Amino acid sequence: MNIFNRIILLAVAIVLIACNKADREPAKESKEVNVYTHRHYDTDKLLFKQFEDETGIKVNVINATADELITRMVNEGEQSPADVLITVDAGRLHYAKEKGLLQPIESEILKKNVPTHLKDSENYWYGLTKRARLIVYSKDRVKDGDLKNYWDLTNQKYKGKVLVRASSNIYNQSLLASFIAHFPDSNYAEQWAKGIVNNMARTPAGGDRDQVKAIAAGLGDLAIVNSYYIGKMIQSDDESERNAVATISVLFPNQEDRGTHINVSGAGVAKYSKNKENAIKFIEYLTSKNAQGLFSDSNYEYPVNPEVDPSDLLKSWGTFKEDEINLSKLGEYNKEAVKLFNKVGWK
Repeated sequence: MNIFNRIILLAVAIVLIACNKADREPAKESKEVNVYTHRHYDTDKLLFKQFEDETGIKVNVINATADELITRMVNEGEQSPADVLITVDAGRLHYAKEKGLLQPIESEILKKNVPTHLKDSENYWYGLTKRARLIVYSKDRVKDGDLKNYWDLTNQKYKGKVLVRASSNIYNQSLLASFIAHFPDSNYAEQWAKGIVNNMARTPAGGDRDQVKAIAAGLGDLAIVNSYYIGKMIQSDDESERNAVATISVLFPNQEDRGTHINVSGAGVAKYSKNKENAIKFIEYLTSKNAQGLFSDSNYEYPVNPEVDPSDLLKSWGTFKEDEINLSKLGEYNKEAVKLFNKVGWK
């Protein structure tokens, strides 16, 4: 055997030894999770830190709007470092799923912590917190008991008195999508949207808090708002917000039939996650009793975990029946809702 052949055999032997050694050694366990999140609350930062302390898994956070995060993930493709996407509204979560940005996951912990109607029907995303879509009204200008449901807002007696956000707002789109899902063979959703347009106090403007401030300023008498904004205004450092919210009463609509419309903030594991197990652990942690209690106490959101009670502030508004339609429907009917808004002239 000449020296050249000996060198070749030696090289092959070294490669085989290295491969065998690699096979025997367990893969190095990842100690990080990359989170793309639309949420921007101090509560979340605290929970991320607690997760790090308890698990030793570092949480790397990218904050941006939902649209920005989804566009970024699309552009990054298979090279995306994202492990978890967190955003608000089931419609956005469904959109991320439809864009192929999420992957289905199985978890006994999530199955226990998140009721079926608060997660994707194919396990692509799971709810983390709930928000109820309330009707609020002036204590001075609207009598208690005059309203019972969302349809009542279309009553002629409230012409020029209803305040609401623009049709481009995802919360309104999901509310209308829920009507379409409940009444697919009727024009209920269209007639409701048309009735709201007819009764608007002004061209839609501002966020949910702005609708409450407009009631306090006498620009209208009734509004549709998310529950957690009311909690934030009650506990606000801004005296003008506390004064404004003190002028309104809270109503949970539709208690005699399907229940009050709810929506969620939620999370899913990114399709190309490099740290899938850590991502699942992270989402499981956010549905744990500790995390759910903090979401409710500090951010005034309702827990998704049925074993966790709402905060004392939320309890003070009373218990309510929630609409238990599967929230995946909100995304499925989003485009139809947008078309109806355009059709009736809801700007």
